[in-house]
Amino acid sequence: MSAVHTILVVDDDQSIVELLRDFLENENFQVLTACDTAQALAVFRQSSIHCIVLDIMMPGQNGFELCRRIRAESDVPILFLSARSDDVDKIRGLTLGGDDYIVKTASPGEIVARVKAVLRRSVSQQQRDARILDYGRLRLNLSAREVAVEGKNVTLTPKEYELLRLFAERPRHVFSYEQLLAKFWDGVGDRHTIRVHLSRLREKIESDPNHPQYLVNVWGVGYRFEGG
Repeated sequence: MSAVHTILVVDDDQSIVELLRDFLENENFQVLTACDTAQALAVFRQSSIHCIVLDIMMPGQNGFELCRRIRAESDVPILFLSARSDDVDKIRGLTLGGDDYIVKTASPGEIVARVKAVLRRSVSQQQRDARILDYGRLRLNLSAREVAVEGKNVTLTPKEYELLRLFAERPRHVFSYEQLLAKFWDGVGDRHTIRVHLSRLREKIESDPNHPQYLVNVWGVGYRFEGG
């Protein structure tokens, strides 16, 4: 990763901020910091940010609210950082558009590795491809990274776009939960993680998410793209 990427670390615990700053800067990242959501939003809007590491519990508005506001204007990768490991917070964070969820018991080295992984995925998405994938009411313009449903563009997060492109490029191919976790989450996560992302994606591309036309469950195994 030769280009310098700027990471915004948002946490009200200064010791965590300084620790992550040290580890990230040691890997040649530029690091900006904020101690609350208001400051974070100001920094984000004034700077070119490539990834956000975001604490959930902070004074004033929490990290979930900040994620919601950022997602209204950007698809920058967001990694939630939380002291809580329960599925409720994880599912909520992913549903709001988070790309990963990290428990604070993780080592700084692991957090840096997860940042690198989400940046690799984000960069690979941006590589141009001139093809158009046309599946009737669903159309993917891979060179422009645009997805249209019934002629209207829909906004996807980087992770949602990656998932849809993978499926759309290989219709009728069954991807297992394990394959999806390995490809998009470096093997870290569980089936809930995948179900939340696929459910959110269905809400955006399916005419009836409860009876999907495109993203179909293969019970007990994973998912496939029907393509029609």
